[in-house]
Amino acid sequence: MTQASAPDATHDATLRSWVSAANDPGTDFPIQNLPLGVFRRRGGTPGIGIAIGDRVLDLAACARLGLLEDAPRDVRFETDSLNDLMSRGRTASSTLRQALVGLLHVENRAAARREAEITVAIADVDLLRPVDVGDYSDFYASIHHATNVGSMFRPDNPLLPNYKYVPIGYHGRASSIIVSSTNVRRPKGQLRDDANAPPVYAPSRRLDYELELGAYLTSENQLGDAIPIARAEEHLWGVCLVNDWSARDIQTWEYQPLGPFLSKSFATSVSPWVVTMDALAPFRVAAPTRPAGDPAPLPYLADAASVERGAMDITLEVWLRSARMREQGTPAVRASRSRFREMYWTFPQLLTHHASNGCNLRPGDLIASGTVSNAEKESRGCLLERAWRGTEPFELPGGERRAFLEDGDEVILRGFAERDGYRRVGLGECRGVVRPA
Repeated sequence: MTQASAPDATHDATLRSWVSAANDPGTDFPIQNLPLGVFRRRGGTPGIGIAIGDRVLDLAACARLGLLEDAPRDVRFETDSLNDLMSRGRTASSTLRQALVGLLHVENRAAARREAEITVAIADVDLLRPVDVGDYSDFYASIHHATNVGSMFRPDNPLLPNYKYVPIGYHGRASSIIVSSTNVRRPKGQLRDDANAPPVYAPSRRLDYELELGAYLTSENQLGDAIPIARAEEHLWGVCLVNDWSARDIQTWEYQPLGPFLSKSFATSVSPWVVTMDALAPFRVAAPTRPAGDPAPLPYLADAASVERGAMDITLEVWLRSARMREQGTPAVRASRSRFREMYWTFPQLLTHHASNGCNLRPGDLIASGTVSNAEKESRGCLLERAWRGTEPFELPGGERRAFLEDGDEVILRGFAERDGYRRVGLGECRGVVRPA
């Protein structure tokens, strides 16, 4: 039985770094976090970096200076993706984490003297897509989201009978995964607003965001081999923020009988930093208790370790800012705040179900949770729910209202985990501005 990582010395809340900004209580990136990403200095070549405070630690520069002798051998740091490191499994990333804590510790004066050579301000680099995603699958793991959306279209039968037995998902489009801050062009597609008229081909009029958490995978299984839930943790490498942009009017017309297609494949945004499962060890919690009368997960989707620590206590937020708000210098406003620990299905269950038919999952694959919504209106993770299919528009400053996204709107996703006795760990941001069709 493989359990989620337990907190260790790298999570000690008293640890401090010689990067002073990493010691700020409000930072997303203290020494206890150390998320990985791919960056490029202006005019330079891509390489792997670590977010620490307000700076990027350049791992290739560290290696050249002999500062990573305790890191896994033969890892390529001058590269445009994290795939090679991911392919080495959880042990390699855990070893690297231990080495980095030692390198960045406030008492490592030799490394501190090299600060100008091995770090660069985050504001002075380009953050690139961190992973070359081979396959991408998206799920529907929030029962609140599934019930809300179902009630709009099937008020007498909002939740279909398979939902409480099967982690529902679909295969997405890996080629259109983009990194945060990449603009999103409004898609065109077939729309049919009038049930008595044929469809038209036009720009989507109901563009939406979806607040999701994604998990990158490691440790390949062979085609035909399932992944027992007792070993699911071995295949989970780290998490990111995901905005699964959705054209609701295209989706409504196309989704029957096979589900989403062009309504989703035009863009999926991911955050630039990958927070490892090791960094999240203090924030693993029990899977939520199912309500009385709900069926227990089938045996292949349940084991003691997954029940005890299969979920993650991560807070997720959506912030909105219109073009007018940017022009006037008005800050973004929060549209949603939800807790990932309340999802009906956990990542170990999603992964195990995905491979249960023998589907081979590979390092660098991405699985996403689906929209993260809780029971309260303020926790609804997309505008379809938040504005209730356009009947309750969300109020922005200055009198603006949103039923769906308009051109120039910026969507900002944020996430963090916190617990008494541990440092707050952040996921950074995932941003995108809507551009005209």
